[in-house]
Amino acid sequence: MSQPPQPGEPEGQAPDPGAPQYQQPYPQQPYQQQGWYGAPQQPPPSSNKTVLWVGLGALGLVVIVAVVAITGFVAPGFFLPDSKDTSAAVSSSSSPAPTSSSEETTTQSPVQIPAGRAELPKRTAPLADPTDCAYPADSTGSVPKKANPPAAGPTPASGTSEVTVKTTAGDIGLTLDRGLAPCTVASFLSLAQQGYFDGTSCHRLGTSGLQMLQCGDPEGSGMGGPGYTIPDEVFPQIKYGRGILAMAKRQAPNSGGSQFFMVYGEAELPPEYTVFGSISDAGLQTLDKVARGGVDDSKGPGDGTGPPRIPVTFQSIAVG
Repeated sequence: MSQPPQPGEPEGQAPDPGAPQYQQPYPQQPYQQQGWYGAPQQPPPSSNKTVLWVGLGALGLVVIVAVVAITGFVAPGFFLPDSKDTSAAVSSSSSPAPTSSSEETTTQSPVQIPAGRAELPKRTAPLADPTDCAYPADSTGSVPKKANPPAAGPTPASGTSEVTVKTTAGDIGLTLDRGLAPCTVASFLSLAQQGYFDGTSCHRLGTSGLQMLQCGDPEGSGMGGPGYTIPDEVFPQIKYGRGILAMAKRQAPNSGGSQFFMVYGEAELPPEYTVFGSISDAGLQTLDKVARGGVDDSKGPGDGTGPPRIPVTFQSIAVG
């Protein structure tokens, strides 16, 4: 159904006539160069006058080497250099050492996350309160898990609702703002109360250019939805950045459903994706941890996004 953002198009669905496609590839991380050790220098030739002394010296050297070699075998590690030299020696082998953890990957390619929050956008003119909402059936997307839409008609357009999303990676607190998007908030709360998100996993993480985590698709493909669509609730002043909660959609207008994305960093996008709330400080810490774990881009669409290496599966959503 919906696929979240990309610079210029956050959807990220598999290519098909009605779905958005990834547009801007992200740069690859450079490979580290392996270490190299040169051959030792040979000693200069000895003179004839010192042949006897050299012979005796060589005999003594053989005895010393034998003693040291025995010591080396008895006490493993005797010949090992310091830790830095050891690392270089390992990297100079013909087979590079594999990465054993996401922590190592993060050390090599740290995710740059801005510290400051983005300001929540505001409407220059408030919506009518209540506002009429409608949720027509979706005949184009995949419906892996059907849900009942909220009741159509007058919907409150003021006030906020606090939501706590419990996930396998940690809790994520959300504040939903009806003044920004009353129809979207009503849909999200309805899906949460139906248990629609329970057991679903976030399928798309971006760590460069578009720093967000996209969730809400029971199918996990970026194409699934609840069987109905919600209206776009956008306005020109919308900007995206750290702490912003917004809806994913197709390129077509009014094509959002259950998929949404949580921005923990930068996100240069046009104001085409409905902003309907914000993310708590503790929730941002959870997202930061997931981001630093990295992206499994081998399972992504080839634009640098993909499933997070630290899985994020929704366990439950508490409203209030």
